[in-house]
Amino acid sequence: MEYKKIGETYYVRMDRGDEIISNILEVCRKESIPSAVFSGIGGCKSAELQVFIPDTGSFETERLEGMLELVSLNGDLVSADDGQLYHHTHALFSFKKDGQHGMAGGHLKSTTVLYTAEIELRPTVGGSIGRKFDPETGTGFWNFK
Repeated sequence: MEYKKIGETYYVRMDRGDEIISNILEVCRKESIPSAVFSGIGGCKSAELQVFIPDTGSFETERLEGMLELVSLNGDLVSADDGQLYHHTHALFSFKKDGQHGMAGGHLKSTTVLYTAEIELRPTVGGSIGRKFDPETGTGFWNFK
């Protein structure tokens, strides 16, 4: 992974074998970024996607393998009161399986780069966004305190 700051925005290039989410979190820790939004594209070799099922109050996980075009990556990062960073990331992948083109998307738990990924990371300017725990989903939402 390499990154460069231009203005207030960080441009992050991930390389073969890099895990995208952990590297975005690493940049935020190194640069003392408490909250941000990000987007990106790339080519990945594996991904874990999750879908929240309200009836059961749980997430279902699907693991994808193979040549995965990262068509869209969108997410945000916020800090809890103790300073720990949390991400909320959605991704859409296209792929070819059994001679057919397919797509899969949802909450992104993790994804590993096959050849490259290009991420634009935009820290919040003039303040930060915190995290508020939601007991119904077991996850956190934006907290503007």
